[in-house]
Amino acid sequence: MSALHDLTVAELAARLRSKDVSAMEAARHFLARGKANEKLGAYLSTNEDVTLAQAAAADRRLAAGERSPLLGVPIAHKDIFVTRDFPTTAGSKMLEGYLSPFDATVVRQLADAGMVTLGKLNCDEFAMGSSNENSAFKPVLNPWDPSRIPGGSSGGSAVAVAARLAPAATGTDTGGSIRQPASFTGITGIKPTYGRASRYGMIAFASSLDQAGAMARTAQDCALLLSAIVGPDPDRDSTSLDLPAEDFSRSLDGSIDGLRIGVPKEFFGEGLAPDVRAAIEAALQQYVKLGATLVDISLPRTELSIPVYYIIAPAEASSNLSRFDGVKFGHRARDYGDLLEMYKKTRAEGFGDEVKRRIMIGTYVLSHGYYDAYYLQAQKIRRMIADDFQQAFKQCDVIAGPVAPTVAWKLGEKSDPVANYLADIFTLPGSLAGLPGMSLPAGFGAGGMPVGLQLLGNYFGEARLLNAAHKFQQATDFHLRKPEGF
Repeated sequence: MSALHDLTVAELAARLRSKDVSAMEAARHFLARGKANEKLGAYLSTNEDVTLAQAAAADRRLAAGERSPLLGVPIAHKDIFVTRDFPTTAGSKMLEGYLSPFDATVVRQLADAGMVTLGKLNCDEFAMGSSNENSAFKPVLNPWDPSRIPGGSSGGSAVAVAARLAPAATGTDTGGSIRQPASFTGITGIKPTYGRASRYGMIAFASSLDQAGAMARTAQDCALLLSAIVGPDPDRDSTSLDLPAEDFSRSLDGSIDGLRIGVPKEFFGEGLAPDVRAAIEAALQQYVKLGATLVDISLPRTELSIPVYYIIAPAEASSNLSRFDGVKFGHRARDYGDLLEMYKKTRAEGFGDEVKRRIMIGTYVLSHGYYDAYYLQAQKIRRMIADDFQQAFKQCDVIAGPVAPTVAWKLGEKSDPVANYLADIFTLPGSLAGLPGMSLPAGFGAGGMPVGLQLLGNYFGEARLLNAAHKFQQATDFHLRKPEGF
């Protein structure tokens, strides 16, 4: 019989329903694994008393005959979601020790479904980064090779799942922060259509881009999690879409015979590493064997997504992070002469280098004389990028390609911020367009490191993406492999 940590969410839920294992046993098991693997840096905070109280409540619901699909299953949350019972730092000294008076909507929805919170997971500061080296507390290490980065900003979430420290985790994706770390650690992650999951209680980075999502081992697990996460939240989130919740598990086993998979030529240019190209091309051929058809398409403004994103996202960040001024909550400088000096010292001490860099860029592009030249132009090109996708979807049902140009790189290897930014080239276009996207394990590249296949769907096409991913995982075993020693 498989160890508890080797079970998927669906398998563990079935064991809980059949009473082969209790929620309390599962919670204790994963808490112990988290403690034993602290060196990976995945967790920022835990609270055993809270976790075990939630597990006991889940066991009572199970004993009463409740059979909801996630009841009693442990989960850990990216530390960008506010929680009442665990500190919320957003990976920043600015919020060190902060306790929220309420839970984020996504956290509350999963708790209502009966999931048991193991703790809060490390992330790049205010979700700004592609490597999880920007956390103010400690970097997160990739369990496949601890000398490498796990990807970011949801690196703690990805590592917790990959190293079997949690069966599932929440993540957020602004420009690829679910898909890229999922690719680098060999797990499955999905970002839904912008607005399908509530942003209430998710500490804002770039409000028109941020989206909550799910990270787990399989597409089936992600379908279960996403079914609990999505749904309207009109009273709390003005960007929440008025679409009913959906059971994404229902269509997992549908046939993909005849599925048209668009392959953008821009995703297979000179910058793509040969090892990643080989894994992605093999994955695409696997889809052909499953009955899908490959269609050559073009997304001509792919290269423009990097400058567009790194104008729009910092602009929104400069506005969102202005609330951290030392007045109402968070860090406050100790020594200052007047209010202006308090602002300056508080932000100088509380924010890390990457956050300061993006605030400065954002403030610059929004300033008088530069707004029209930079921000307005970026928004126009953003619309064109979205239009490119709509043209492509006239020829195909889903779009497939690499998640990142390379496998995970070494810690400290990309000290130049621009080099980090360039690694997001394949995930940014979908984010700018607000499309659903996911990463699924599709092979291994240099150094035995995982390679993820990116699938992008049209608006509200999450069910089709999950169906395509599930069929691929039924025919392959990449999602079942785990790093040695875990």
